[in-house]
Amino acid sequence: MAFLTLDGLTKRYGEVTAVDSLSCSVEKGEFVSLLGPSGCGKTTTLQMIAGFEQPSAGHIRLGGRDLAAIPARERGLGIVFQSYALFLHMTVRENVAFGLEMRKVAKKELKARVERALELVHLGALADRYPRAMSGGQRQRVALARALVIEPELLLLDEPLSNLDAKLREEMQLELRRIQREAGVTTLMVTHDQSEALAMSDRVVVMDGGQLQQVDSPFNVYETPRCSFVSTFLGKSNNFAAMLESRDATGSVLACNGVTLRGPVAHLRPGPAEIAIRPERIRLAAPGEGLLRGTVQERVFLGAQWMLAIDTPLGGFLVARPNSGAQEVEIGAEVGLDWSPADMRILPAGEAA
Repeated sequence: MAFLTLDGLTKRYGEVTAVDSLSCSVEKGEFVSLLGPSGCGKTTTLQMIAGFEQPSAGHIRLGGRDLAAIPARERGLGIVFQSYALFLHMTVRENVAFGLEMRKVAKKELKARVERALELVHLGALADRYPRAMSGGQRQRVALARALVIEPELLLLDEPLSNLDAKLREEMQLELRRIQREAGVTTLMVTHDQSEALAMSDRVVVMDGGQLQQVDSPFNVYETPRCSFVSTFLGKSNNFAAMLESRDATGSVLACNGVTLRGPVAHLRPGPAEIAIRPERIRLAAPGEGLLRGTVQERVFLGAQWMLAIDTPLGGFLVARPNSGAQEVEIGAEVGLDWSPADMRILPAGEAA
């Protein structure tokens, strides 16, 4: 049985449905991210689990308990807010101890648990410092220690890295994952950052418009998206409307704007479809070779790679090329585009141009 289960979870505000019949589960010790654009319902879902919002319908079960009947303060959850919500007039040690003091934990046990929590987040040497004298990453770890010291059944993270700069955010992704694994606490994180969800999670719950779009491992949601939204929201993707003309056990034949393409085995009936190809899966070929002809319209240097915008008979393509240490093809150059049929994804007809 799953440790945390959301069953038909729904939240309505008047005529607006923020979360629409969401059903998914989280296993004990797992790190799961709720991922989606602003307004997709992920934060509202977290607030219902925490007890800050009451569901309009559905159930939330944690370790077999129905949380609907349990007040927020008695759910035993650890929560790290986007703003960290630290007490600026208290030292690090006092901030971490606060939750235990409210629970009237004996002083000897309180001291031992606070020390363990501070060591877990590598802040033992800064226990007597005040938050105002700490970096953003250090304050974030104080908030984590405060949430973990109460030994919660479930840790809820609400955009925990959004206030950090890009470099520190990447460093803290690894640190937060280390802390979660060492603590062994089941964790549910809300984020709109695709790379953050992919880097940190055991599984990702992709949401849009209040509805669940896909639940899978980071690798699978990126490599085998089930719909147009997932393919375009997670990373960059070249998506085009197509017609699935035939399919068999060896592959598929599609027509796209007058171009015939072969793809992998399709799990759709012949008819309108959508094709998706990741920019990093496309190879450049000599002019006149490959599957498509194209003209380079723009190129952007990103350090580790180049991103090329190429005009083709299907429309504009993005092509990612690793930085080999040499200059990339010039703007205006004629090129061929090629890829393996296995690298194409065939999706239900969506909103691709």
